[in-house]
Amino acid sequence: MSKVQIKVMDNGPFRVTGEVELIDVDGNKFETKQAFSLCRCGKSSKLPFCDGTHKGNFESCVRAEKVLDEKE
Repeated sequence: MSKVQIKVMDNGPFRVTGEVELIDVDGNKFETKQAFSLCRCGKSSKLPFCDGTHKGNFESCVRAEKVLDEKE
């Protein structure tokens, strides 16, 4: 299995790449590809997937906290 990466896009979706299984609360599987985007704004007509509705209507630029190397 390839390593999964979830990238938080500025003012946009979560971009998921890699082999991953996406399921709903009842255990039903969503059909996915090797790369897909998950909605963060809640306005998509294709939830849980992003359809681009967020453009110009959603702002969020999240950054992970930088961890300093112990040697520094």
